[in-house]
Amino acid sequence: MREEPPIRVLVADDQAIVREGLATVLALLPDVEVVGTAADGEEAVALAVQRHPDVVLMDLRMPRLDGVAATARLVVDVPSAAVLVLTTFADDESIVAALTAGAKGYLTKDAGRAELAAAVRSVARGQAIFSAEVGATIVDSLTRPRPTTSPGEGLAARFPRLTRREIDVLALLVEGCTNAEIAERLFVEVSTVKTHVIALFAKLGVRDRRAAVALARR
Repeated sequence: MREEPPIRVLVADDQAIVREGLATVLALLPDVEVVGTAADGEEAVALAVQRHPDVVLMDLRMPRLDGVAATARLVVDVPSAAVLVLTTFADDESIVAALTAGAKGYLTKDAGRAELAAAVRSVARGQAIFSAEVGATIVDSLTRPRPTTSPGEGLAARFPRLTRREIDVLALLVEGCTNAEIAERLFVEVSTVKTHVIALFAKLGVRDRRAAVALARR
């Protein structure tokens, strides 16, 4: 019987003791190979491009480039890498932002070793995985009232890589809306809008609003 190759994991966390501890725990698993560690999102993306991990274990609050923005870039630059968020934050806004950016799993840092190992294996197989607390928050978010119409319906066919929410944000950018106005229209927080903007910029390959709007108007 052919032996399966180990799951290649990259660990990204700005706290050295956490980063090194996670790497040590994961390295003890017989089916896991830790291919690198990163102290911030920029380093995580750069290492992922070089080493092609199967799973990136991603903290959210990091300097230079946070975990959400790094996840959005990884979806574009290293699409084969599945992002598993591991963070202390389990609020609605953080969860929605991470999943919208492209994360495949979301755990809080009180997860035990067995839960972490199972989550790494699950996302490596292409499965979504969430802790019980996170799952409850997702259900609550999905059952809240939403706008009955989508402002970005005309753009969806042209930009299939964007999520529905990113399409809505792009459409409102074309209308000239500010982040605050977009947040009000979509019933979300301004910080969530900023996350969507970063993600759609990465997917469209543009650096600013003007370029994104110009591309949408072509």
